[in-house]
Amino acid sequence: MTALSWAWLATPVGPVAVGCSADGVAQVRYGMPASTLPDSTLPDSTLSDDAAGRKLATAARQQLTEYFRGQRTAFDLPVDWSGTAGPQREVLQILDRSVRYGQTITYGALAAAAGLTAGEATLPARAVGQIMGSNPIPVIIACHRVVASDGLGGYSGGAGTEVKRWLLILEGSLPPTLDWQPMGPQADRADS
Repeated sequence: MTALSWAWLATPVGPVAVGCSADGVAQVRYGMPASTLPDSTLPDSTLSDDAAGRKLATAARQQLTEYFRGQRTAFDLPVDWSGTAGPQREVLQILDRSVRYGQTITYGALAAAAGLTAGEATLPARAVGQIMGSNPIPVIIACHRVVASDGLGGYSGGAGTEVKRWLLILEGSLPPTLDWQPMGPQADRADS
């Protein structure tokens, strides 16, 4: 993978960083950009001088801000799939094409949609769970929308299942908890 241009934003689930190549969004991380950045306290710090990557990182930050505010239900960004391959890429692309804002799908149903089969029904679901756990582009490629047949399931992003729960509440897939707080306009600052 080529060097990425990074931007970040503050969200109710903590800082979220987005890394873009000239081809599209390549990574989304919970937390600040990689410590190898020249100055990771700056919102437009980059690992590359690629103007197209910087432009995409700025656009991705804006769209993520809108998403976390509840103002965006779909991302209009190119995706750089070069960090994925084989079944991982195939399953993530099926997820991206078929499960929309406010919808969920079970691990098993996504496995079936991707054509993953095995003698024991739990094996494909577990494979999908591993793929979701290794998704390099969470939120934009919405692995939080993949749930267990008997509940929420796991989530490897941010603070784990609480982040997944927050995202599903934001999208209306789960009812809000008493302590749930949406992102207000003041929380979108990317400078502190």
